[in-house]
Amino acid sequence: MVCHTRWLAAAVCILCGCRQRPDPLPGFPRLVLWAWERPEKLEFLNPRSAGVAFLARSVSWRAGQIISRPRLQPLHVPPGTLLMAVVRLESEGLPLPDTGKVRAEIFKAASIQGVQALQVDFDARLSEREWYRQLLQEMHRELKASIPLSITALASWCGRDSWLDGVPVSEAVPMLFRMGAGEPRGIRDFRANACRASFGISTDEIPADLPHGRRLFVFHPRAWDEAAYRGAVRLAVKWR
Repeated sequence: MVCHTRWLAAAVCILCGCRQRPDPLPGFPRLVLWAWERPEKLEFLNPRSAGVAFLARSVSWRAGQIISRPRLQPLHVPPGTLLMAVVRLESEGLPLPDTGKVRAEIFKAASIQGVQALQVDFDARLSEREWYRQLLQEMHRELKASIPLSITALASWCGRDSWLDGVPVSEAVPMLFRMGAGEPRGIRDFRANACRASFGISTDEIPADLPHGRRLFVFHPRAWDEAAYRGAVRLAVKWR
């Protein structure tokens, strides 16, 4: 009876055209806390319930010249915490810098001891998307296979005609907070496959409803404390 039920479920899935997407961050908990550029003491965190995506480096450019700055604030996490290094890219417009030079700065974050995944945070303008696609393609070719490559994404990038289609990343995390003008509201789901594994929210801007079964990235506008962490854990359980 059990085998028959499993066979029937598989047949229904095939007929409906559905398939289960592999976890893009194998081993990571279903909750990841974003730790931004401020002193963070996360000793209260349970490594089995949450990982940490910390701002590891900021890379900006002006007139094609690159400015790269490592994290300057301390980060304390319990032993065994799974870590994702986040690199923030900030553009002051054209001309865009050489992708190889930017890639080299990003990879400095991936080499930090204990880092098991890499995330790029870049709000690419329309005129910067092909440059960004090229950068991600180059990173995919050179990054160790054991290091998943994640990116943050505007919600508008994740629609039916998403420019993210074919971009070689493990996942794109839709950012559902601090959304600018023109960004879609009241989203129930995303059509772009890369955007269907995780979503990102802030503790002070929580959507009323979200798809279940996704990994939850949570930003906190102040330094994390135990109360905020416990609240994030409850959210992760709610949308599990």
